[in-house]
Amino acid sequence: MTVYAYVDGPLGEMLLVGRLAEGGRAVLCSLSLPGQKGGVEVGDGWTLAPGAFEEVAGQLGEYFAGRRDRFELELATDAGTAFQRRVWEALDGIPYGTTVSYGEIARRVGSSGAGVRAVGTAIGRNPLLVVRPCHRVIGADGSLRGYAAGLDRKERLLGLEGAGV
Repeated sequence: MTVYAYVDGPLGEMLLVGRLAEGGRAVLCSLSLPGQKGGVEVGDGWTLAPGAFEEVAGQLGEYFAGRRDRFELELATDAGTAFQRRVWEALDGIPYGTTVSYGEIARRVGSSGAGVRAVGTAIGRNPLLVVRPCHRVIGADGSLRGYAAGLDRKERLLGLEGAGV
């Protein structure tokens, strides 16, 4: 069963989407921000279930308050292609408050050279903004590049983490 909830935050009202698991909690499948390119919209037959996302909402609140530097949530692992999942796993390994280049992520997944563009595309399809830290990936020259929810939000997240560029 697909469930969803809205959670307010400093980047706007976030849409959380998940699958109901044991104990009535949600396995998080998606976190979308308002106006996000490729963001999820509530689908027919989905159930509004804010209670299923209490842990997610709590950890997001701690993160935005500067009291959490790592999420400990049950995330869906069946989204995306095998290549996208490798890229997303590399994103999960970027420490809080640091940045890496798209080229570095490509190197980590064995796709350097022309593969940097494919890595950028995979990062752009990350369904779990904020939780999976694609905002920590920047251009090789240190500039902010690409963020599905806008560069202003990317800059705010990096500033929150003390990694302003």
